Amino acid sequence: MINLVELSEKIFIKDKRSISKAITIIESEEKNAIDLLKLIHNKTGNAYKIGITGPPGAGKSTLTNAITKFLLIQNKSVGIIAVDPTSPFTGGALLGDRVRMNEIGVNPKVFIRSMATRGSLGGLSKKTIDASEILDAAGFDFIIFETVGVGQSELDIVNAADTTIVVLVPESGDAIQAMKAGLMEIADLFVLNKSDRPGADSALMALKTILMLKNHTDEDWLPNIVKAVASENNGIEEIINEIYKHKNFLIEKNILNRKRANQLKIRIKEIVETFLRYDLWNEENLTELNKYLLNHFEKTISPYEVAEKLIINFKENLKSKYD
Repeated sequence: MINLVELSEKIFIKDKRSISKAITIIESEEKNAIDLLKLIHNKTGNAYKIGITGPPGAGKSTLTNAITKFLLIQNKSVGIIAVDPTSPFTGGALLGDRVRMNEIGVNPKVFIRSMATRGSLGGLSKKTIDASEILDAAGFDFIIFETVGVGQSELDIVNAADTTIVVLVPESGDAIQAMKAGLMEIADLFVLNKSDRPGADSALMALKTILMLKNHTDEDWLPNIVKAVASENNGIEEIINEIYKHKNFLIEKNILNRKRANQLKIRIKEIVETFLRYDLWNEENLTELNKYLLNHFEKTISPYEVAEKLIINFKENLKSKYD
Protein backbone atom coordinates (compact mmCIF):
# COMPACT_ATOMS: atom_id res chain seq x y z
CA MET A 1 0.00 0.00 0.00
CA ILE A 2 1.49 3.35 -1.10
CA ASN A 3 1.47 6.10 1.51
CA LEU A 4 0.82 9.10 -0.76
CA VAL A 5 1.14 11.67 2.04
CA GLU A 6 4.60 10.35 2.92
CA LEU A 7 5.52 10.23 -0.77
CA SER A 8 4.42 13.84 -1.31
CA GLU A 9 6.51 15.02 1.67
CA LYS A 10 9.59 13.42 0.11
CA ILE A 11 8.78 15.03 -3.23
CA PHE A 12 8.78 18.44 -1.55
CA ILE A 13 12.42 17.92 -0.45
CA LYS A 14 13.57 16.84 -3.96
CA ASP A 15 14.10 13.18 -3.08
CA LYS A 16 14.93 11.79 -6.53
CA ARG A 17 13.77 8.24 -5.77
CA SER A 18 10.38 9.55 -4.61
CA ILE A 19 10.05 11.87 -7.62
CA SER A 20 10.78 8.94 -9.93
CA LYS A 21 8.26 6.75 -8.11
CA ALA A 22 5.64 9.51 -8.32
CA ILE A 23 6.07 9.89 -12.09
CA THR A 24 5.75 6.10 -12.47
CA ILE A 25 2.44 6.37 -10.58
CA ILE A 26 1.39 9.19 -12.91
CA GLU A 27 2.09 6.97 -15.91
CA SER A 28 0.42 3.80 -14.71
CA GLU A 29 -1.86 4.12 -11.67
CA GLU A 30 -4.91 6.26 -12.42
CA LYS A 31 -6.51 6.39 -8.94
CA ASN A 32 -3.27 6.96 -7.01
CA ALA A 33 -2.13 9.49 -9.64
CA ILE A 34 -5.25 11.62 -9.15
CA ASP A 35 -4.96 11.49 -5.34
CA LEU A 36 -1.25 12.37 -5.48
CA LEU A 37 -1.80 15.32 -7.82
CA LYS A 38 -4.47 16.63 -5.45
CA LEU A 39 -2.02 16.41 -2.54
CA ILE A 40 0.80 18.32 -4.23
CA HIS A 41 -1.23 20.96 -6.09
CA ASN A 42 -0.71 23.75 -3.55
CA LYS A 43 3.07 23.49 -4.03
CA THR A 44 2.94 24.01 -7.81
CA GLY A 45 3.07 27.12 -10.01
CA ASN A 46 6.58 28.31 -9.21
CA ALA A 47 8.71 26.63 -11.89
CA TYR A 48 9.35 28.33 -15.22
CA LYS A 49 8.67 25.92 -18.08
CA ILE A 50 10.68 25.83 -21.30
CA GLY A 51 9.64 23.84 -24.35
CA ILE A 52 12.28 22.74 -26.85
CA THR A 53 10.96 21.47 -30.16
CA GLY A 54 11.95 21.15 -33.80
CA PRO A 55 12.63 18.54 -36.48
CA PRO A 56 14.56 15.34 -35.74
CA GLY A 57 18.33 15.76 -35.88
CA ALA A 58 18.29 19.45 -34.98
CA GLY A 59 20.27 18.79 -31.78
CA LYS A 60 17.49 19.32 -29.24
CA SER A 61 19.06 16.99 -26.65
CA THR A 62 22.48 18.61 -27.02
CA LEU A 63 20.86 22.04 -26.62
CA THR A 64 18.89 20.89 -23.56
CA ASN A 65 22.12 19.59 -22.07
CA ALA A 66 23.97 22.86 -22.74
CA ILE A 67 21.14 25.06 -21.41
CA THR A 68 20.93 22.96 -18.24
CA LYS A 69 24.68 23.26 -17.63
CA PHE A 70 24.44 27.05 -17.93
CA LEU A 71 21.49 27.21 -15.52
CA LEU A 72 23.45 25.09 -13.05
CA ILE A 73 26.24 27.69 -13.16
CA GLN A 74 23.57 30.21 -12.13
CA ASN A 75 22.74 27.90 -9.19
CA LYS A 76 19.35 26.96 -10.63
CA SER A 77 17.76 23.51 -10.40
CA VAL A 78 16.36 21.88 -13.54
CA GLY A 79 13.83 19.13 -14.15
CA ILE A 80 13.89 17.66 -17.66
CA ILE A 81 11.13 15.66 -19.31
CA ALA A 82 12.42 14.17 -22.55
CA VAL A 83 9.53 12.81 -24.59
CA ASP A 84 10.84 9.95 -26.69
CA PRO A 85 9.13 8.00 -29.48
CA THR A 86 7.14 5.03 -28.26
CA SER A 87 8.72 1.66 -28.94
CA PRO A 88 6.46 -0.31 -31.33
CA PHE A 89 7.41 -3.49 -29.45
CA THR A 90 7.17 -2.60 -25.75
CA GLY A 91 5.10 0.61 -25.79
CA GLY A 92 7.80 2.27 -23.69
CA ALA A 93 10.19 5.13 -24.40
CA LEU A 94 13.37 4.45 -26.36
CA LEU A 95 15.25 6.53 -23.74
CA GLY A 96 17.73 7.99 -26.21
CA ASP A 97 17.64 11.46 -24.68
CA ARG A 98 18.40 10.27 -21.16
CA VAL A 99 21.40 8.29 -22.37
CA ARG A 100 22.76 11.41 -24.09
CA MET A 101 22.32 13.50 -20.91
CA ASN A 102 24.04 11.15 -18.47
CA GLU A 103 26.65 13.79 -17.62
CA ILE A 104 24.17 16.22 -16.06
CA GLY A 105 21.83 13.49 -14.77
CA VAL A 106 24.08 12.74 -11.78
CA ASN A 107 23.93 16.36 -10.59
CA PRO A 108 21.73 16.66 -7.44
CA LYS A 109 20.11 19.80 -8.91
CA VAL A 110 18.99 17.95 -12.06
CA PHE A 111 16.28 15.36 -12.56
CA ILE A 112 15.79 13.73 -15.97
CA ARG A 113 12.87 11.54 -17.00
CA SER A 114 12.14 10.04 -20.40
CA MET A 115 8.47 9.49 -21.21
CA ALA A 116 6.92 7.72 -24.15
CA THR A 117 4.53 9.55 -26.50
CA ARG A 118 2.17 6.54 -26.24
CA GLY A 119 0.48 7.42 -29.50
CA SER A 120 0.23 11.16 -28.93
CA LEU A 121 0.71 13.04 -32.22
CA GLY A 122 1.26 16.38 -30.54
CA GLY A 123 4.87 15.83 -29.55
CA LEU A 124 4.12 15.41 -25.84
CA SER A 125 3.00 12.38 -23.86
CA LYS A 126 -0.51 12.71 -22.43
CA LYS A 127 0.98 12.34 -18.95
CA THR A 128 3.76 14.89 -19.51
CA ILE A 129 1.97 17.83 -17.91
CA ASP A 130 1.01 15.74 -14.87
CA ALA A 131 4.65 14.67 -14.52
CA SER A 132 5.75 18.31 -14.73
CA GLU A 133 3.47 19.04 -11.76
CA ILE A 134 5.56 16.61 -9.71
CA LEU A 135 8.77 18.41 -10.68
CA ASP A 136 7.13 21.78 -10.00
CA ALA A 137 6.04 20.66 -6.53
CA ALA A 138 9.57 19.37 -5.90
CA GLY A 139 10.79 22.95 -6.22
CA PHE A 140 12.76 22.86 -9.48
CA ASP A 141 13.41 26.38 -10.76
CA PHE A 142 13.10 25.37 -14.41
CA ILE A 143 11.33 22.51 -16.15
CA ILE A 144 12.40 21.70 -19.70
CA PHE A 145 10.19 19.73 -22.06
CA GLU A 146 12.16 18.27 -24.92
CA THR A 147 9.68 16.96 -27.46
CA VAL A 148 9.91 14.08 -29.85
CA GLY A 149 10.41 16.27 -32.94
CA VAL A 150 7.55 15.40 -35.26
CA GLY A 151 7.23 18.71 -37.09
CA GLN A 152 3.97 20.62 -37.56
CA SER A 153 1.84 18.35 -35.39
CA GLU A 154 4.06 19.26 -32.43
CA LEU A 155 1.92 22.21 -31.41
CA ASP A 156 0.65 21.07 -27.98
CA ILE A 157 3.94 22.25 -26.46
CA VAL A 158 2.18 25.64 -26.23
CA ASN A 159 -0.19 24.15 -23.65
CA ALA A 160 2.70 23.15 -21.42
CA ALA A 161 5.53 25.69 -21.75
CA ASP A 162 5.93 29.35 -20.81
CA THR A 163 8.69 29.87 -23.39
CA THR A 164 8.87 27.74 -26.53
CA ILE A 165 12.14 27.33 -28.41
CA VAL A 166 12.08 26.03 -31.99
CA VAL A 167 15.43 24.48 -32.93
CA LEU A 168 16.50 24.34 -36.57
CA VAL A 169 19.70 23.59 -38.48
CA PRO A 170 21.04 25.11 -41.72
CA GLU A 171 19.65 22.12 -43.65
CA SER A 172 16.11 22.73 -42.30
CA GLY A 173 14.84 24.36 -45.49
CA ASP A 174 11.64 22.33 -45.59
CA ALA A 175 11.00 22.94 -41.89
CA ILE A 176 11.41 26.70 -42.37
CA GLN A 177 8.82 26.60 -45.15
CA ALA A 178 6.52 24.48 -43.00
CA MET A 179 6.63 27.06 -40.24
CA LYS A 180 4.44 29.31 -42.37
CA ALA A 181 1.68 26.76 -41.80
CA GLY A 182 1.84 26.51 -38.01
CA LEU A 183 5.15 25.89 -36.25
CA MET A 184 6.01 29.55 -36.81
CA GLU A 185 3.17 30.60 -34.54
CA ILE A 186 4.42 28.77 -31.45
CA ALA A 187 8.05 29.97 -31.36
CA ASP A 188 9.10 32.50 -28.73
CA LEU A 189 12.71 31.98 -29.78
CA PHE A 190 14.39 30.38 -32.78
CA VAL A 191 17.73 28.67 -32.34
CA LEU A 192 19.69 27.97 -35.50
CA ASN A 193 21.83 25.16 -34.15
CA LYS A 194 24.94 23.72 -35.84
CA SER A 195 25.38 27.17 -37.35
CA ASP A 196 29.01 26.44 -38.20
CA ARG A 197 27.73 24.35 -41.13
CA PRO A 198 27.40 25.64 -44.70
CA GLY A 199 24.10 27.35 -45.43
CA ALA A 200 23.67 28.86 -41.97
CA ASP A 201 23.53 32.45 -43.25
CA SER A 202 20.95 31.54 -45.92
CA ALA A 203 18.77 29.79 -43.33
CA LEU A 204 19.11 32.81 -41.04
CA MET A 205 17.96 35.15 -43.81
CA ALA A 206 15.01 32.88 -44.63
CA LEU A 207 13.92 32.96 -40.99
CA LYS A 208 14.29 36.74 -40.77
CA THR A 209 12.23 37.16 -43.94
CA ILE A 210 9.40 35.03 -42.57
CA LEU A 211 9.46 36.95 -39.28
CA MET A 212 9.27 40.27 -41.14
CA LEU A 213 6.19 39.07 -43.02
CA LYS A 214 4.38 38.20 -39.80
CA ASN A 215 1.80 40.75 -38.67
CA HIS A 216 2.57 42.11 -35.22
CA THR A 217 2.00 45.19 -33.06
CA ASP A 218 4.29 46.93 -30.59
CA GLU A 219 2.55 44.95 -27.85
CA ASP A 220 3.47 41.58 -29.39
CA TRP A 221 6.57 39.58 -28.63
CA LEU A 222 8.78 39.31 -31.70
CA PRO A 223 10.85 36.10 -31.57
CA ASN A 224 14.58 36.54 -31.91
CA ILE A 225 16.91 34.17 -33.80
CA VAL A 226 20.05 32.94 -32.09
CA LYS A 227 22.85 31.16 -33.95
CA ALA A 228 24.38 28.41 -31.84
CA VAL A 229 26.64 25.40 -31.84
CA ALA A 230 25.28 23.61 -28.78
CA SER A 231 27.90 20.86 -28.86
CA GLU A 232 30.56 23.54 -28.28
CA ASN A 233 28.42 25.68 -25.92
CA ASN A 234 28.45 28.54 -28.44
CA GLY A 235 25.40 30.82 -28.25
CA ILE A 236 24.06 29.28 -25.03
CA GLU A 237 24.46 32.42 -22.90
CA GLU A 238 22.54 34.41 -25.52
CA ILE A 239 19.77 31.78 -25.51
CA ILE A 240 19.48 31.99 -21.71
CA ASN A 241 19.34 35.79 -21.92
CA GLU A 242 16.53 35.56 -24.48
CA ILE A 243 14.60 33.18 -22.20
CA TYR A 244 14.88 35.65 -19.31
CA LYS A 245 13.96 38.52 -21.61
CA HIS A 246 10.83 36.68 -22.75
CA LYS A 247 9.94 35.77 -19.16
CA ASN A 248 10.22 39.42 -18.08
CA PHE A 249 8.10 40.50 -21.07
CA LEU A 250 5.36 38.02 -20.11
CA ILE A 251 5.37 39.20 -16.52
CA GLU A 252 5.43 42.93 -17.33
CA LYS A 253 2.53 42.61 -19.79
CA ASN A 254 0.62 40.29 -17.41
CA ILE A 255 0.63 37.71 -20.21
CA LEU A 256 2.19 34.93 -18.10
CA ASN A 257 -0.80 34.72 -15.74
CA ARG A 258 -3.26 34.81 -18.64
CA LYS A 259 -1.27 32.19 -20.53
CA ARG A 260 -1.16 29.87 -17.55
CA ALA A 261 -4.86 30.41 -16.89
CA ASN A 262 -5.61 29.38 -20.47
CA GLN A 263 -3.35 26.33 -20.12
CA LEU A 264 -5.20 25.42 -16.92
CA LYS A 265 -8.55 25.80 -18.67
CA ILE A 266 -7.45 23.43 -21.45
CA ARG A 267 -6.08 20.96 -18.89
CA ILE A 268 -9.30 20.94 -16.83
CA LYS A 269 -11.36 20.33 -19.98
CA GLU A 270 -9.08 17.42 -20.87
CA ILE A 271 -9.38 15.98 -17.33
CA VAL A 272 -13.18 16.25 -17.46
CA GLU A 273 -13.25 14.56 -20.87
CA THR A 274 -11.03 11.75 -19.53
CA PHE A 275 -13.29 11.20 -16.50
CA LEU A 276 -16.39 11.20 -18.67
CA ARG A 277 -14.79 8.78 -21.14
CA TYR A 278 -14.04 6.32 -18.32
CA ASP A 279 -17.62 6.61 -17.04
CA LEU A 280 -19.11 6.30 -20.51
CA TRP A 281 -17.29 3.11 -21.43
CA ASN A 282 -18.35 1.15 -18.39
CA GLU A 283 -19.10 -2.59 -18.54
CA GLU A 284 -22.80 -2.08 -19.26
CA ASN A 285 -22.23 0.23 -22.23
CA LEU A 286 -19.44 -1.91 -23.64
CA THR A 287 -21.78 -4.93 -23.48
CA GLU A 288 -24.46 -2.90 -25.28
CA LEU A 289 -21.97 -1.86 -27.95
CA ASN A 290 -20.72 -5.42 -28.49
CA LYS A 291 -24.33 -6.62 -28.76
CA TYR A 292 -24.94 -4.15 -31.56
CA LEU A 293 -21.76 -5.16 -33.37
CA LEU A 294 -22.87 -8.79 -33.38
CA ASN A 295 -26.08 -7.85 -35.20
CA HIS A 296 -25.01 -4.81 -37.22
CA PHE A 297 -25.41 -6.62 -40.57
CA GLU A 298 -29.19 -6.84 -40.00
CA LYS A 299 -29.43 -3.03 -40.31
CA THR A 300 -32.31 -2.89 -37.80
CA ILE A 301 -30.77 0.02 -35.90
CA SER A 302 -28.37 2.75 -37.05
CA PRO A 303 -25.09 3.59 -35.26
CA TYR A 304 -26.60 6.99 -34.39
CA GLU A 305 -29.43 5.31 -32.49
CA VAL A 306 -26.92 3.10 -30.69
CA ALA A 307 -24.88 6.18 -29.72
CA GLU A 308 -28.00 7.94 -28.42
CA LYS A 309 -28.91 4.88 -26.35
CA LEU A 310 -25.41 4.68 -24.89
CA ILE A 311 -25.51 8.37 -23.94
CA ILE A 312 -28.90 7.93 -22.25
CA ASN A 313 -27.48 5.04 -20.20
CA PHE A 314 -24.41 7.14 -19.44
CA LYS A 315 -26.50 10.08 -18.18
CA GLU A 316 -28.57 7.82 -15.94
CA ASN A 317 -25.46 6.19 -14.46
CA LEU A 318 -23.81 9.59 -14.00
CA LYS A 319 -26.86 10.97 -12.19
CA SER A 320 -26.99 8.03 -9.79
CA LYS A 321 -23.22 8.27 -9.19
CA TYR A 322 -23.15 11.97 -8.26
CA ASP A 323 -26.59 12.40 -6.61
